[in-house]
Amino acid sequence: MNPLLIFVLIVWAISGIGLIVFVLLHSGKGTGVSDMIASSLYSTQTGTNIIEKNLDRITIIFAIVFIISLLVLMIIYPQGSIAGA
Repeated sequence: MNPLLIFVLIVWAISGIGLIVFVLLHSGKGTGVSDMIASSLYSTQTGTNIIEKNLDRITIIFAIVFIISLLVLMIIYPQGSIAGA
């Protein structure tokens, strides 16, 4: 395997795992893990809003990196040619 493939696969895997983690951290009507963390750290509503906005930004960044790395993999190795390498 060439170094470019290894690098893109590592970025893809880390961004996929990070995306899963940060999506699970999002709150669903006040019962999410982020609400438990936010309620223990901040008692004000503004603190929770800031945490949610940052959580949204991080999730979007992970999603963009995941999609870009997936597209790069599709361009570099079309139609499953990675198995023949």
